[in-house]
Amino acid sequence: MDISVIGCGYLGAVHAACMASLGHHVIGVERDPERAARLNRGDPVFFEPGFAEMLQSGLAADRLHFTTDVGTVAGSRVHFLCVGTPQRADGDAADLDALHTAVNDLVPQLRPGDVVVGKSTVPVGTAQHLAALIRRADPDTALVWNPEFLREGTAVDDTLHPDRLVYGVCAEVGHADGEQTLDPVALLDSVYADQLADNTPRMITDYATAELVKVAANSFLATKISFINAMADVCEATGADVHLLADAIGQDPRIGRQFFNAGLGFGGGCLPKDVRAFRVRAEELGATEPAAFLQQVDMINSRRPLAAADLAERMLDGRLAGRRIAVLGATFKPSSDDIRQSPGLATATLLQARGATVVVTDPEGTDNARKAHPDLDLTDDLELALTGADAVLVATDWAAFRELDPSWVAGLVSGRVIIDGRDILDRATWAAAGWTVATLGRPTLQFSPAVESAQVQNCRVGRVGLEPTTKRL
Repeated sequence: MDISVIGCGYLGAVHAACMASLGHHVIGVERDPERAARLNRGDPVFFEPGFAEMLQSGLAADRLHFTTDVGTVAGSRVHFLCVGTPQRADGDAADLDALHTAVNDLVPQLRPGDVVVGKSTVPVGTAQHLAALIRRADPDTALVWNPEFLREGTAVDDTLHPDRLVYGVCAEVGHADGEQTLDPVALLDSVYADQLADNTPRMITDYATAELVKVAANSFLATKISFINAMADVCEATGADVHLLADAIGQDPRIGRQFFNAGLGFGGGCLPKDVRAFRVRAEELGATEPAAFLQQVDMINSRRPLAAADLAERMLDGRLAGRRIAVLGATFKPSSDDIRQSPGLATATLLQARGATVVVTDPEGTDNARKAHPDLDLTDDLELALTGADAVLVATDWAAFRELDPSWVAGLVSGRVIIDGRDILDRATWAAAGWTVATLGRPTLQFSPAVESAQVQNCRVGRVGLEPTTKRL
């Protein structure tokens, strides 16, 4: 099928390449000439596992092309709107200017029977407004709202093997029970034929429900993270262990263990801005209590870098001035080069403001971090970042950091203090190697290398081997 993808940022570029891999002929429209040219050369622009290979394969097969000219999409039957909807510069609401521009540019290219498919994350009510604009231009063109559920780091697989497909349609097109009635639904089914053949659940809803699915899902995930971080504060006040608490609570199948790790909190380009935009929209609709709830979710998360900076200061005897701290992680999550709303960078900035000498390293995110934070010292060299550090802060759960050899790191640093901001380290192994291990919401561990193996094993399963202490070695 001939399809177009309007907007080739992270969402649009991945979607375009994945659709081409399914055999469709795809035109990607990108307003930024440099980005369009790079994509046409097979340059993935951003880091996403598997994306570069899929992009280059689609170009080589002549099923994928990128352009700045929206007029080239006139022969396509299905048009995906993948334009970014970032947080407004003057507040927390979603900025829909680029989306409206994209629709206004697309409308003159539409033909009777075409289907416009919205994938951008938008405030509830947006689809109904856009559908009216499209129908006024061409009554025989339909809008379907098909929210995306991509996770950075697994975006290719999430597109090719989604856990559900949601079609938001106007009342004349379909019914909430999933009954297929008119061509727009059938046409979109043809686009997703491979996914549907894999028995991917497909739900047909009204516009408003489809719009709410994405922001409600992200807000729920954000709530889980903020809840366990709130519990971490209680654990610190009582001496309890938030990791064991999460394990115990997570055994309940109604709750589950995923997205239930205390630490520096969430970041990225989706959860923070979606929670905030959802709160603003709830306020506009008069839903004040849900808005207040979302405000608390956001506030708890926003305080986590401050809690990490306070913990680092305590671990360094209350003095950060003149101390060298290695921050491991600039991206908000692993398998990505996305540094938007990065808790690690936020913590690094706080530490530097308190007088610490901070060096940040990351497997993929240092180039983007340099552009956004020219005031921070960033390096791609992990060994250089660790050399001479008085303390180490793990800020992103990259496998490279999880698998660090504590003895090797000890040979580089000046002080054996490690703050596990993601609760990913084998605390007992690090403590047995002579490190003081501090984790938000967990008792600090400090074992000597002479600790008996049985005691270390007890620590690993959550039993206390030695009294925790905050003293430095």
